[in-house]
Amino acid sequence: MTRRLAAAALLLLGTALLGGCSTTVHLEPADDANNPLCAEVSVGLQNVASIADKDRRWTDAQATGAWGDPGEPSAIILRCGVAVPAPTSELQCVTLEGVDWLVDASDTPFLRLTTYGRDPAVQLYIDTGAVSSNDVISTRTLVGAVTAIPSDGKCTAPDELDEDAQELLG
Repeated sequence: MTRRLAAAALLLLGTALLGGCSTTVHLEPADDANNPLCAEVSVGLQNVASIADKDRRWTDAQATGAWGDPGEPSAIILRCGVAVPAPTSELQCVTLEGVDWLVDASDTPFLRLTTYGRDPAVQLYIDTGAVSSNDVISTRTLVGAVTAIPSDGKCTAPDELDEDAQELLG
C-alpha cells in the first residue's frame, strides 16, 4: 500500500510540475547585452511580472524579456544592448514617462520602439494586435528598469502623445 501511495504521489507531483511549466521564449541576445547597464535593466525586469495583462515568460538570452500568453507568440519582447540609434528624421520620436522612444512602424501591426539618448539602447518589439504599445511603454516598472540606463541625449522635437501618436502606438 505504501508503494502505491508513493507512486501516486510521484505521478501527481510530475503532472503538477509539467502542467506548471511554460515554454521558454528563444531570443538572440543583442550585441552589447553584456554591458553592465543591461544587467541593471535585467534586475529591474524582475519586478515586471506582467505588462498590459500579459504575463512574463522565461527567455533563454541575456538581457531580454518577453511577455505574452503561453502557447502563443510573445506580444512584447525586450532586448537590451541593441545598437544605439543615430539622430534621425526618418522615425517618429515619442517621449513618455521621461523616456524618448524612436518608433518604427514599418512592420505594422508590429512596432519596434528603441530608446533614444541611452547607451546601451533598449528595444521593444510589440504586437499591437495583442496589446497597446502605449500601455507597454507607460508601465512604471518597465520604465524604472529602462531608466537604469542614464539619459545622455534627447529627441530634438519629441511628439507628445496626442491623438495621432496614440493612434500610431495603438
